[in-house]
Amino acid sequence: MSPTPWPEPGPLAGVDPFHEPRRDDCPWCGSRQLRTRVRAPEGRRRTPGTFVVDECRDCSHAFQNPRPTADGLLLRYRRHAVEDDLDPDPVGRRRHRHLRGAARALPPHLEPESWLDVGTGHGHFPEAAREIHPYTSFDGLDPTPRVDLAWEAGRVEEAYRGLLTDPGIMARLRARYEVVSMFHHLEHTADPREELRAARAVLRPGGHLLLEVLDPARPLGALPARNRRLWKPRDRPRPLHLVPLRNLLAELRSLDFEILAARPCTPLPPRAHRILARRTTPPSAPTTSRAPTAERADRSTP
Repeated sequence: MSPTPWPEPGPLAGVDPFHEPRRDDCPWCGSRQLRTRVRAPEGRRRTPGTFVVDECRDCSHAFQNPRPTADGLLLRYRRHAVEDDLDPDPVGRRRHRHLRGAARALPPHLEPESWLDVGTGHGHFPEAAREIHPYTSFDGLDPTPRVDLAWEAGRVEEAYRGLLTDPGIMARLRARYEVVSMFHHLEHTADPREELRAARAVLRPGGHLLLEVLDPARPLGALPARNRRLWKPRDRPRPLHLVPLRNLLAELRSLDFEILAARPCTPLPPRAHRILARRTTPPSAPTTSRAPTAERADRSTP
């Protein structure tokens, strides 16, 4: 199966096609008490523009300001995919152990039937997790053609190209999965709250959400406090949002998730947290004896 051609972003006359207007309030809490943490030119990824990361003084949420437009995100995802395709199998033994450890984060008695890995890339996590959960069906979702390569390599059973927040994808996958995982994906989305709501929608009641997110509050984290030039040029300007752990946990609870675990998961910088949450059914929500299913994507033999 030949991959779908990747469309070129089109410039718009008189406006910046890659960035939205700069905002003067926090996208998380609405506060106008902002300070600039990082201002840096383009890095090795050669994405156009000077990138600014602002931080809210009230809730400590850090975010790129201005935020990329849809064309800007398209350009970002396309260039990341091209770089990753140059080395389609970068998982060494240490990284493989980390992925297996993430797969073991579920309760010991749980053997899920269906698992969706969001932002799966080449599908290395499903490949490693299948060693721990051999009877689980792993599907992958990614906005780049890498997910098609993961399907062709047999790392995922079903591949979905796009964003979890796309209405068509969310309608097809609603209440289908027992586990949804997002590894260093949430910080690269345009709206982390919308992404969490979409994850909740594709989970069955009682299903588990597994997250790994950067922790900007830890020493040597993603945002250097003093020498801003220490921000890795290769990673500039990848994170769109850096959500403090307390903000993220509060948002999950507001979406009727029960927090089962939240702990550091990387011994070396950049620091990250692994969060396991279970979707609970609110008291007012109707219960059904059987979760709705969705039609799998049609795939032709390559």
